Amino acid sequence: MTDRQQAASWLTLYSTYDNPSFILKTFVPPVAQDAYLAIRAFNLDVASIADATSNPTVGAMRMQFWREAITKALAGTPPKEPVAILLAKAAEDLQARTEGKAKLSKSWFTRVINTRQEYLNNPPYPNLAALETYAENTYSTLLYLTLQSLPMASLTADHLASHIGKATGIATVLRGLPHIAFPPPPKKHSNQAGFGGASGGGRQGAVMLPLDVMADAGVREEEVFRQGAEAPGLRDAVFTVATRASDHLITAREMLKSLQAGGNVSHEFEHQDEEEHQYGTTHTEAQSSPEEDVEKAFGVLMPAVATQMWLDRLQRVDFDVFSPQLRTTGWQLPWRSYWAFNRRKF
Repeated sequence: MTDRQQAASWLTLYSTYDNPSFILKTFVPPVAQDAYLAIRAFNLDVASIADATSNPTVGAMRMQFWREAITKALAGTPPKEPVAILLAKAAEDLQARTEGKAKLSKSWFTRVINTRQEYLNNPPYPNLAALETYAENTYSTLLYLTLQSLPMASLTADHLASHIGKATGIATVLRGLPHIAFPPPPKKHSNQAGFGGASGGGRQGAVMLPLDVMADAGVREEEVFRQGAEAPGLRDAVFTVATRASDHLITAREMLKSLQAGGNVSHEFEHQDEEEHQYGTTHTEAQSSPEEDVEKAFGVLMPAVATQMWLDRLQRVDFDVFSPQLRTTGWQLPWRSYWAFNRRKF
């Protein structure tokens, strides 16, 4: 099988195991769609490591492979691995489009890998803030990488991406809770891994809710293992965590509305001073306004739509995270996304 055939085969799997992201690629600017697919395919592969291995040492070795693969892919010499080949092509195209002025950040790829490895064995989130940090270092970071591929270096766009990524990451952890609590036998690909959940390297179940939230709601892990959705306090704990995800989406919508009206946002971007966020130079011919940045970046921010739809479904089942209604991709996503994109609302 040729490299091109391998990449095409992998994209077919990707469309199956991360269908929401595959649907939302339609709204990403055409020049960045290949990079978007490559970045999401990378996330799917790294997130799937926990499902594919039953030994933490093997999982850590696979993570190290990806650190080395990213280095080689961004240098134009990817290993014979479909996703690495896709990433190398995306990086090459970006540099060609910008005459070498823009590139994908190795440090952001490394951040995703390191965070995934940290949670290979399902260590508990000590508090809700730790869960937010996990979401920032995975899903927000994937959005930063996609914005780079446009290319765009915008504080406004990154700020919106941070809130949307945190909401998506938190919702993904909730979505994966049944899968983590009652893990299936190891397998190469998992639908939950496609949405970014990470079941542990071992097959011992875990309740991946912040410990402070569980304590406040009176949730005991052993009762979840025995009673599932009927465990005392579980729905209250899920509600608390889901509310934090909703808060981030509300904040992003308020920011969007203010910016579209020509106003300012009411708070600073908490990560703007991190080394990876550099706004002193621009890769466009002229400095753009925040409103223009939002317009250019809007397609990249569309995961807000899919995340809100899932949170709405969770509310409709009274925060029963074990409900079978939450295990499928909403059939309404294509037209809801089209409506949101055309009205520039999420």
